[in-house]
Amino acid sequence: MKHHRLASTFRKVLCTAALAASLTTAAVVSTAPVADAGESAPTPDSPQANNRGDARLDLPTPMADPVPEVSIESPEEVSSAPSGIPGTALDAYKRAELAVGIAVPSCKLPWHLLAGIGRVESVHATGYGLKADGSTEKPIRGPRLDGNGFARILDTDKGEWDADSVYDRAVGPMQFIPSTWSKWGADGNGDAKRDPNNIYDAALAAGLYLCAGDRNLTVAADLDRAVLSYNNSREYVNTVLGYMRQYREGRVVGAPNPPATNHVNPQQPGPHPQSIRTTPAAPSPLVKPPTTPAAPVTPPKPTAPTRPSEPVNPPSAPPTPPVEPSKPTPALSKVEFVDGAEELEAEAGSAFAAIPQIKALLDDGGAAAGRTVVFVIEQDTTGGTRFEGSDSQIVRTDAHGIASATGLRAGPKKGSFVMRVTVYDGSAVVTATLNGAVTPQPPLVLRRAADSEPLRVEAGTSIKGVEVLATVGDKPATGARVTAGLVEKDPANGAWKPVDPATVNGPYFKNADGDRLTVLPTATTDAAGKIVLPELFTADVAAGTYHLQLATAEGVELILKVEVVEAPPTEPRAPSQ
Repeated sequence: MKHHRLASTFRKVLCTAALAASLTTAAVVSTAPVADAGESAPTPDSPQANNRGDARLDLPTPMADPVPEVSIESPEEVSSAPSGIPGTALDAYKRAELAVGIAVPSCKLPWHLLAGIGRVESVHATGYGLKADGSTEKPIRGPRLDGNGFARILDTDKGEWDADSVYDRAVGPMQFIPSTWSKWGADGNGDAKRDPNNIYDAALAAGLYLCAGDRNLTVAADLDRAVLSYNNSREYVNTVLGYMRQYREGRVVGAPNPPATNHVNPQQPGPHPQSIRTTPAAPSPLVKPPTTPAAPVTPPKPTAPTRPSEPVNPPSAPPTPPVEPSKPTPALSKVEFVDGAEELEAEAGSAFAAIPQIKALLDDGGAAAGRTVVFVIEQDTTGGTRFEGSDSQIVRTDAHGIASATGLRAGPKKGSFVMRVTVYDGSAVVTATLNGAVTPQPPLVLRRAADSEPLRVEAGTSIKGVEVLATVGDKPATGARVTAGLVEKDPANGAWKPVDPATVNGPYFKNADGDRLTVLPTATTDAAGKIVLPELFTADVAAGTYHLQLATAEGVELILKVEVVEAPPTEPRAPSQ
């Protein structure tokens, strides 16, 4: 699969889990007005309504208004959130850069671009109570897109994201329109949810959106087109790129996540340690000299020398244990598929019975727990093998280094694909690939539930309770749509064709008003793959052989032979005595 198919073939969305610390199409929107209710309203293909402006932010003149520096009270704050961006927002941008870099390496998405968009759209969710998990205490909703100063977009999400069931509003820190989110929504923090109000999810989705169309964002023209696809405004592009360059140049410092208010509380200085003063010892009182002369001192008599005592050996100090060199921390070494899987296989349109499962190992043979794993479907010729609607999925390894990809469903046609698995731990990246195949689905088959004997009925009576089964392989075909009607062979080519009711008076159905029907309206098979034909009448029908055709839109058919026989003559009753 070429990475540019991210947008051009299916609008890929990289979904689910966190990239880095946990680790975690592009088309310009039409300027045509959106149709009134009842008309076919065009769906915007941008996180923004075209030329939507910004109702919450006073955009600076491009490249003339520098990003304000943030006052920092302590060095700890600088180290926790560099670049003047709330720590959680910065983490979300960097995780998105890493995740997109794994899934679409040719795009070369810089986190600074996401930060520029996040700054313009919501000031990195500042004032909305950004939490460590990426959610906010207050919802972030753009202006109502009712055509009054902005594009007019009728509701597309029934108010699920924007709390507006009449018109759409851009939602979340990256300001996605709900209809665009339905195509590009991603899970950037591994909580199995896709929430445009979560900055991890929104940043990842924005990164994928910007990388659509085989873009290389190190190319100026591609970068320009990418930001224009987000909001078709030259002022918007200049402003976003201005912030991007300033973040890249490191011209601002960091800030902690602000509270849910538009005013940041001043930082209270911490307590200062008290000075420790050493008090000098009090001087000894002076000894007053004696007032009388001291008596002469008699010198001591000399004594015989004594043998010096044996020197006392001081206790020896305990030996210092040798310092063992510290062992290096085991590093991520390899990834392997569990149970020696060599190939995934499933029938077209069905779920894969085998769940792709990998084990990540360290270089000491231990399990690499808590690592992020990205599963990506590539080189797909099956028409869309996907993980629950996306061709990518991100999960984390458990305590045993195991990670599983869930919800894998085969594409609609025969073909092959490659599953690439990438494991990341911040210092190393290891990959493995697994081939997959999709086999043709067995054909749909229609058959009588009881036997294949012709349906036989006496003229003037009816046939009830005829059951027909639809199966695919050995499984019931639930929801198959079947029509039924009388047919006859075309003498020109031998093919079956509907009978002409004006010339053929054969068995018939009835509608609710009792009118004759030679063609039965479409019926749908139940959970057991079964339909029961309504009553087939033969009143005023001549004896003979007729044919009832059951057919699906795919061309599967079943011909039931119906034999109408003359009713036996009624014997005259003997006269009563």
